[in-house]
Amino acid sequence: MSRALNRLVLLHTNDLHSCFENMPKLAAAIRRFRAVVPPEQLLVVDCGDHMDRMRSETEGTEGVANVRVLNAIGCEAFLPGNNEGLTFTRPQLERMFSAAEFAVLGTNLADRTGHRPPWLKRTLVVEKAGRKIGLVGVTAPYNDFYGPLGWHAEDPLEAAASAVRELRGEADLIVVLSHVGLRFDRELAGCVPGIDIIVGGHTHHLLEEAERAGSVLIGGAGKFGTHLGVMEITFAEGERRPVDMRGYAIRVEGEADDEQVAALIGRARLAGRRALDRPAAVLKEPLGHDPLAESELGNLLADGLRKWTGSEIGLVNAGQLLGGLAGGIRSEYDLLSVCPSPVNPCSLLVSGRDILEALEQSLEESHARKEIRGYGFRGKMLGTLCASGMTIWYDAAGEARRRIVEVRVGRKPLEPDRLYKVGTVDMFTFGAGYPSLGRGAELEYFLPGFLRDVLRKQLADRQAVRLSKIPRFIPAARRKPASDP
Repeated sequence: MSRALNRLVLLHTNDLHSCFENMPKLAAAIRRFRAVVPPEQLLVVDCGDHMDRMRSETEGTEGVANVRVLNAIGCEAFLPGNNEGLTFTRPQLERMFSAAEFAVLGTNLADRTGHRPPWLKRTLVVEKAGRKIGLVGVTAPYNDFYGPLGWHAEDPLEAAASAVRELRGEADLIVVLSHVGLRFDRELAGCVPGIDIIVGGHTHHLLEEAERAGSVLIGGAGKFGTHLGVMEITFAEGERRPVDMRGYAIRVEGEADDEQVAALIGRARLAGRRALDRPAAVLKEPLGHDPLAESELGNLLADGLRKWTGSEIGLVNAGQLLGGLAGGIRSEYDLLSVCPSPVNPCSLLVSGRDILEALEQSLEESHARKEIRGYGFRGKMLGTLCASGMTIWYDAAGEARRRIVEVRVGRKPLEPDRLYKVGTVDMFTFGAGYPSLGRGAELEYFLPGFLRDVLRKQLADRQAVRLSKIPRFIPAARRKPASDP
């Protein structure tokens, strides 16, 4: 066996989240490795969440722009993360991956009958450096969300263990691509024998020096394409197993842009914008927005969530919206700009006591200004709550957490011990933002569908637009005595 074949370089990326501005520099760094490492000794993989539908390049091309970038950098294996698997329908995934020049791995992902579509592989074996490299890919098992989309994600630890056992007799080196998180990667390294390398994402962990867990090397390249992960594997002459492995992540900030990838992204940006320039709504007058107070657009979205989910009450944090809408013809691009988060509608049963707690929190400006990261949220701050199906009288000068004087659902007082069906946003079910709403029961997620789909439907309803102007939070000084029907 030639000495030239005794080294393998594995390059890995993860969690780019459609940060197209960083992709040309990342591509340039990969190109530098290609200049000195022969193709038979180089393997490029991506560990998921390359896509993010908040970006027009991705939304307007339904992910094809991202696939073309992955093709251009010479990616050979891709693991779908939750931003691919949960924000695109199966037909959309099939269309986008029909353009892929790389394998798509889904060791723990299949349809509900256990079958995989032709574009999705359970495992992959590639020949590099004169050895057989076995690849496994496991993604986070969000089955409450995967189920309505026709998928089932097996337990990633069990799926990886089974796949590694099968590959062990065939492969000389086993690499696991993970989109479950660093804690899982460490557990996997300690529990499943036979793994050599784990490269992962999901928790956006940056390991500037790869972590060793026994004989396993664990890598992570952070987020947004600011770093490129590198694993260098050395084999002894004539031996199948590695004698040395080291890993690290390099910052790509100083790289000159790869011109081919930059041009490709420029074309994708134009194509995405053209696709999104189609009309989405016609407004007779502007609809305002304020992240720290109820607004017409916030009320419209809360009303829409209540109707979309068939609930008594609708609640949405104003931070899901990034601005108002001007009057006239509004495009899909406008909707994406003001409501970019790939957040899904959901419903759950919440006690009146927990609803009241969330409403009190929303009246605290310091709470509404909190920054929220993750959970699909792409806003800047949490924002106050906008409500539907209820009226809240409050005293702005009152003691914190005691500002609300009265809440009525319809015309009846809010009952602390009664359970109400609330239409809201899925991020609340994870305890984010307004934790008391996450205590609800009988959760139902409405997929596919994002908040901007709810908003689009509401904007087409003139009566709904008119009703959005009716205030739901009313100063106590303007409270009129009401009697129960």
